[in-house]
Amino acid sequence: MPIDESRVFTPIQIALLTISDTRTLADDRSGDTLAERVTAAGHVLKAREISKDSVETILGHLHRWIDDPQIDVILTTGGTGVTGRDVTPEALEKVQDKAIPGFGELFRWLSFQSIGTSTIQSRACACVARGTYIFALPGSTGAVKDGWDQILVHQLDSRFRPCNFVELMPRLLEK
Repeated sequence: MPIDESRVFTPIQIALLTISDTRTLADDRSGDTLAERVTAAGHVLKAREISKDSVETILGHLHRWIDDPQIDVILTTGGTGVTGRDVTPEALEKVQDKAIPGFGELFRWLSFQSIGTSTIQSRACACVARGTYIFALPGSTGAVKDGWDQILVHQLDSRFRPCNFVELMPRLLEK
């Protein structure tokens, strides 16, 4: 992937939300994996929390972070499957101004390389909400690695060419 070394790297402020009825910060392997990758890439992990699989609870976290000018991006892990308790995409639908359908499409295409047709069970998705990017990844460590290593590490790097999400941030709220 083309990184333009002549450009300055711009670290962004990221909040990480693990969505699970059973995980705690002590045993959140996917959250740990994502947190390590965020900081290793040079970004700032501003907040990290666990949320129950409840649309209203998830919305509480999302609204608070969307309204925080110190947070540019929210990453979620978990709750993107098809069971009754998997409600992360429904929560994102309630806050989004614009969907980013290509993220989920690309995630599933990449995931197919690892897990074959089982990727069809993923509802990974992304959106922009009041000027904040939100990316929802599945809860497995493999999915978190795929999503970060193959998509987000590049799109959240201001030096990535031909374009990236960071360079669009100043214009997200334009009318």
